[in-house]
Amino acid sequence: MRQAHIFYKDQLAGILTENDAGYEFRYLPEYLSSETAKAVSLTLPLQEAIYTSSVLFPFFDGLIPEGWLLDVALRNTDISILDRMSLLMTCCKDCIGAVSVVPVDEKEVSHV
Repeated sequence: MRQAHIFYKDQLAGILTENDAGYEFRYLPEYLSSETAKAVSLTLPLQEAIYTSSVLFPFFDGLIPEGWLLDVALRNTDISILDRMSLLMTCCKDCIGAVSVVPVDEKEVSHV
């Protein structure tokens, strides 16, 4: 199981998890209760329920670079183009837009 913190601007908004069944995204309760909370994507509106998918959510997949920038990332890492979670966690810590993805240290992984 791998996890990534999802930030909206500078606020920790939620956690993206890759597990044997696919992917889960959940907003953190602290973020949902914040007056400044905004959805990270129109396709992932604010809610307490956990989003699940057998494939990486299109919004997050869309953050992964394409073209020559993806080629550079693949050349400089040992990541397969099919390993979308690794590409997301490696390439999207400081991407264009309000959302950023930061890998969760394995010691911090939530078993919720």
